[in-house]
Amino acid sequence: MAPPPPSQTLKTAVLFLKLVTFASLLASVIILTTNTAFLVLNRVDFEVHFKDVYAYKYTLSTIVMGMAYTLVQIAFSIHYIGTGNYITTGDGILTFDFYGDKIVSYVLTTRAGATFRVTRDVKSIVETLGDIEEKFFDKAYACGSLILIAFVCTAMLSVYSSYSLPKRI
Repeated sequence: MAPPPPSQTLKTAVLFLKLVTFASLLASVIILTTNTAFLVLNRVDFEVHFKDVYAYKYTLSTIVMGMAYTLVQIAFSIHYIGTGNYITTGDGILTFDFYGDKIVSYVLTTRAGATFRVTRDVKSIVETLGDIEEKFFDKAYACGSLILIAFVCTAMLSVYSSYSLPKRI
């Protein structure tokens, strides 16, 4: 059996990158929202949740925004693969892809970096005050790593969308 034409392969690769992005963001939401630990200060236990760190709440909102955008993009890709036509006529969808991919990739990369930095800072502060379970920070680092994977996929999609946008004179 002959391989599919390059255009179909490229469409499938784009859909795959969007699915990997969504799966990474979904896994990071699950990890982040289930992140709890016990902090011991002066022999008193406190339960710490991700929402107790303001930056993690911002991380959650960023992930949800990225998931919403990616879901829309997955729907557009499935429609395009199935019919061979874009949902709209003209260059509107290509422009939306171009700017959307750029914005989402930048937001994801800054959030991944901020998540790593905040986790490191919170860990150093908490270790001086008391004792906390290490899994709290491990989950935060895992969340940041998954956001970083989503960024890489979105950055690749951003490059593709820049080539897809027609040249204007």
